[in-house]
Order: sequence, then structure tokens, then C-alpha cells
Amino acid sequence: MSQTKPVYASFRSIGAYVPEKILSNADLETMVDTTDEWIVKRTGISKRHIAADDEYTSDMGAKASLLAIERSGLSADEIDLVLCATVTPDYFNMPSTACIISDKLGIKDVQAFDISAACSGFVYLLSVAKAFIESGMKKNVLIVGSEKFSSIVDYTDRTTCILFGDGAGAAVISATELEEEGFIDLHASADGSYADFLVTPAPGCINPVSQRVIDEGLNFVQMKGNETFKLAVKTLTKDVKEILAKNEINTDDIPHFIPHQANYRIIKAVGDALKMREEQVVVTVGKYGNTSAASIPMAINDIWESGRLQSGELMLLDTFGGGLTWASALLPFAGKSK
Repeated sequence: MSQTKPVYASFRSIGAYVPEKILSNADLETMVDTTDEWIVKRTGISKRHIAADDEYTSDMGAKASLLAIERSGLSADEIDLVLCATVTPDYFNMPSTACIISDKLGIKDVQAFDISAACSGFVYLLSVAKAFIESGMKKNVLIVGSEKFSSIVDYTDRTTCILFGDGAGAAVISATELEEEGFIDLHASADGSYADFLVTPAPGCINPVSQRVIDEGLNFVQMKGNETFKLAVKTLTKDVKEILAKNEINTDDIPHFIPHQANYRIIKAVGDALKMREEQVVVTVGKYGNTSAASIPMAINDIWESGRLQSGELMLLDTFGGGLTWASALLPFAGKSK
């Protein structure tokens, strides 16, 4: 009696999209009481991309997905699951943005749904795709992190408007029988006791749409910046140390450390705590700002398009977001080099 070979989830391709419009720090100087020097010093951000009024989360996600599917060597009709991570969906609650992306890609009669894990969304999707593939339920999963964060930013609030930008990233995760192509490990967790650190108060059943919601700006993102910063550095560092120790991998063996791109000071603090060399750490926050669930796939796409990410090379992903949520992943890039 023959034994069935184990199936592994592999990271087959990457794609990304950023809107044409750029909002620079100089632009923000004319909108709120801030300066380019202060923004760069505190965050490392110089500019961010902003979607057009008629450009939505699903539009950006679909454009990133088209690239990811093309680069995977598959056709759209070979995708058997579509997942989207976003906190800025096209519609409140329903339909899911994943359903709309599927339709824009011509993917029919395929399971599709969203998750909400804020900046941790893309790595959370990796864990969902891994489970579907390794259980044998799906073969080719399209995962999308897409955000029109400008739709929930108050551009009179200098503590948040300097941070966020819009964009999308997508990847195809496929089944493989080659263990060396498979995910090595993935950690994902949450702690809702810190929910008020990063929150969009409305709309929801706590604060349904009303004139009060509009008057008080409860439809905009709110953040406890200092508290979030301190906890992010501590949590991200701890999570990476744990996943590396568990898998007996040294930081020197990681060619690509790809952290969530929220703030350069966070990235630098975590990299220094892990004794990472500068060339190991991927940094794109300066030109995109914080794009939440799109942050990590956009960063992966940057190093792939530049030729820096080669087939078979190890990636270490590390992220932290509202919820609070956090996640890390160790996996090889199993796609083709550019």
C-alpha cells in the first residue's frame, strides 16, 4: 500500500501596486503643524502614495494580484482560494474585498474571504494559506494585503497623518512535495487587552453611523503612539528570537529580514537588538510610509524587482499591528528570480 507524500506550502510569487499620487512631507507641512525634518527624524518617512478618489482597496489589490499570478506561471483559473487582509475594505462588513478582487480578476466559483488583523494581516494570511494547503483542501492560494489607509486618516491629526500610505501586495502560495521549498515555521498571536492602542472607533455596533460619529471624527484611526512603539519593539524582538531559537537558525543565516514598515526607529531598534547587519534588513518605509497589511508584501516585491531576492533564499518576516496582533514567519522564496 503506497503512502501519500506530505504536501508543503510554498511562496511562489510576489506582486505589488502603489498609486500614482505622492504625498510628500513638504505637502504635509502645508496641511498640519509639522516639518519634513521632524517627520524624518521621528519616523524615517519622506513620502507616501495616496490612492485617487475613485481608486479603491479592491482595485489596488487586483493590480498587485495580476502581477503575482503572472509571475507564478499559473493562470487565474488555477487559483482555488482568494484571501484578503485589510482594515480599509471597499464596503463596511459586506461584501468582502476578496470577493470583489476575485470578480475583477475573473476568478469564478472560488472561496474568497477577508481577515482583519491590521498590520499583521499578510503574515496571518500566510498561516491560513498554509493550513488550507497542507490539509489538502487547496492547491493555489492567492493572498492579498491591500489598504486605502488614506480613507480612515484624519489629515488634521499630525500624530497619524504623517505615518500612513496606500498600496497593495499579493502573493501566490502553492502546494509542493519538495520540503526544501516549504514554509519552515510561522508564529501568529494576539492580545485584545491592548485593543485601544490602535483603533478605528466607528462605524461598528459600538458606534453606529451618526452625526456624533462624524462630529467627533470616530471614523478615523486613533493611536497611542508612544505605548505602541515601546510594545512593538519588545514584542517583535521577542517573537523573532523565539522562532529562530526553535528552528536552530542564527541571525547570520538570514539574508532577508523583512519587518513591518511602520517606523524606521522601530525597525532600527529591532534590528539592533537582533544584531542584524544593515544589508540584512529590508527598509521601504521611507518611500511608502506605513501601508498596514500591504507593508510586508510591498517590501518583498521591492527586493524581488531589484534582483536582491533570489530563488531559494530565506526570508524572515516579522510584524505587529492593531488588535493587538503580531506574527513572524520563516520561509524560503520558492519562486523564480527576476
